Amino acid sequence: MSRFTDTWRSHLLSTLSGSSDGRPHWVDRIEEGSDAGFFGPGSAAWAVHGGLATMVAGIRALLLQTLHPGAMAGVHDWSRYREDPLGRLSGTIQWLITVTFADTGTARRESARVGKFHERVAGTYTDAAGVVHPYSAGDPDLLSWVHIVFTDSFLACHTLWGDPIPGGADAYVREWAQAGELVGVLDPPRSATELTEALSAYRLAGILHYDERVSEAVRFIRNPPLRRSMMPAYRVMFAGAVASIPPEYRELLGLRRSRLPVVTATGLVLGAVRHVLGRTSTSEDAASRRIARLGEPASSHEGAAPLS
Repeated sequence: MSRFTDTWRSHLLSTLSGSSDGRPHWVDRIEEGSDAGFFGPGSAAWAVHGGLATMVAGIRALLLQTLHPGAMAGVHDWSRYREDPLGRLSGTIQWLITVTFADTGTARRESARVGKFHERVAGTYTDAAGVVHPYSAGDPDLLSWVHIVFTDSFLACHTLWGDPIPGGADAYVREWAQAGELVGVLDPPRSATELTEALSAYRLAGILHYDERVSEAVRFIRNPPLRRSMMPAYRVMFAGAVASIPPEYRELLGLRRSRLPVVTATGLVLGAVRHVLGRTSTSEDAASRRIARLGEPASSHEGAAPLS
């Protein structure tokens, strides 16, 4: 059993970080730097992004993102998710973790790297009415959509399967608005109510759309090319992610909530993953060492450097 656990742990760490020991090369940059970062110990962002519910939140965010035809066109035309899905996953995780735990300079540089990639992502898409629109990954509307879906998914999943958030849901939405601004989001939501209203606005405006591209992406997310030993746990988390999506968006995605107690089952899976991984957050540990070296206060997120 110990050998199986060690193997499964290695596979899981490789999937999430690209490194079998759970410490990718870019974590070293988190330990460096000259300030506490945009958030810091005790922040809502550290609590949410340091929790295992992020594994389910990532699935949920990907599912919802497919509903915007512009975002889906960018993924379809430019993403290598079919050929290298884990590479795309590790790239997203790198940005998320770096912005959350690194100092402000490193967070800005990582966001600029993402922005440069977005510069070449452009094309056209057809909306639900058959009208052709140009798109660019740097369009404010698409950036806003991705940010809103991301924030909503991580908040919803942590609320279901994580510990209480310091400052509550409003604190997380307000803090993570800074990350959105780093990649070009204009006036992101700054409260849980604003977040819900912003998400609903896309649906009520008739922008969200289901078509064959969405169907293809959903099938891929349901059955990604993971190792066979990881698929039972992944299927439970996928069902949990679907259950966490409000009914009106599940209907748009053509998905149904399982009649089984998948929310409870997902919590059990996350507990098992926690047991396998242990208390090992290399990124948070690296950030804590940086902050201790600098002699920053434990609640440094209250004085995070402003965006300018």
